[in-house]
Amino acid sequence: MKAGLRNWKLHVVVQLITFVAFPVLALVARPLFDGQKGDQLWQSIFFLCTLPSTVSTSVVMVSIARGNLPAAIFNASISSLIGIILTPLWTSLFLHTSADGGHLWGLAVSLTWQVILPVVAGVLLNRRFGSFAEQHKGALRISDQIVILLIVFTAFCESFAEGIFRSYEPRDIALLGLGMVGLYLLIFGVVWGISRVLGFSREDRITALFCGSKKSLVHGSVMASLLFPATAATG
Repeated sequence: MKAGLRNWKLHVVVQLITFVAFPVLALVARPLFDGQKGDQLWQSIFFLCTLPSTVSTSVVMVSIARGNLPAAIFNASISSLIGIILTPLWTSLFLHTSADGGHLWGLAVSLTWQVILPVVAGVLLNRRFGSFAEQHKGALRISDQIVILLIVFTAFCESFAEGIFRSYEPRDIALLGLGMVGLYLLIFGVVWGISRVLGFSREDRITALFCGSKKSLVHGSVMASLLFPATAATG
């Protein structure tokens, strides 16, 4: 980990892509969305672009691809911390949220309570329950994934109950899906090009690609419930 911390160019690239390049691309694409329906779609895309990177998926993929694993763990973890400040800040500037003005500090405290505190508790409890978790990691992983799916499923249920998707046609959803794939490929290409220009090793390029191109579903669900309270649009 100490050796990985010295690789500051890699860390700067990953975090700039996550919290600057993604939102800027969404802002550039803003004129392409017309009307109320288009504006709602753009707001959801912009919110996605402001989220931190996902931890588990990035680390697993870097490990499988034999990239720089310590750097991946560091970047994915630090992204969660930075996101507590930058995600509410971005959304307060361009979206109608509860994060205006003085609410930003309270929101940061809420996110710390819901996102960071469980991580700290896990680290502190690792010595006591680490072996138990290792023995039952399969069941714990399934439990973890079920909880995430239930959070997302609940958000979708609320949205359908409020009729959020009634104004959208299958064509709209298909175009949104294609747009997300295009955004992912564009970011992938940008990160690859920057990595080549900066002379990153193969391992560092792998880490930059996987950590810089992901967004966290878990953090997104938690942040959406705090940034957009009492609204079905979270789905």
